[in-house]
Amino acid sequence: MTLRGFRVFAAAAVALALGLSLAAQQPPAIKRNVVSKSDLAGCTDREAVMVWVDLPVGAAEGKHTHNAEVFAFVTEGTVTLENEGVAKVTLKAGDYFTYKPGKWHEAVNIGTTPAKFAVVFVAEKGKPLSVPAPAKESY
Repeated sequence: MTLRGFRVFAAAAVALALGLSLAAQQPPAIKRNVVSKSDLAGCTDREAVMVWVDLPVGAAEGKHTHNAEVFAFVTEGTVTLENEGVAKVTLKAGDYFTYKPGKWHEAVNIGTTPAKFAVVFVAEKGKPLSVPAPAKESY
C-alpha cells in the first residue's frame, strides 16, 4: 500500500469511527402520529387531536408544555412522569395521566421495552400542540 493509499484508508477509518460514535450518542427518536383531528361541536377556538406516542427505551421527551388540556393512557411500557406542581410518579401500562395547559412536564422511558401512549388533546386552534418549556435555573 502506498503512503497516499494508507492516508486515505486511515482518514476513512477515522471518519467511520467518528460517525459511529456520534450515531451511538444520538438519543432514541420519539414518534408521534396524529390519527385524528376534528373541531369540537359548539367551540370555534378548540379542536380535538388524537395522537399515538412511541417513547423508545431510555428516551426522554424533554420538558415541554401544551396549549391544550391533555388526557393520556399508557398502553405499553413503564415511564416516570414529572409534572409541574405534582410529585414525580412511575406509570405502567393501564395507567393514565392528564396535563393542564401551560404546565411543564416530561415523560422518561425507564423500562426495558418501548412505552406507548394514546393521547387526546383538547387544543387551541392555530397554536402548536407542544412547546419547549422555558429555560429555568431549576425546576
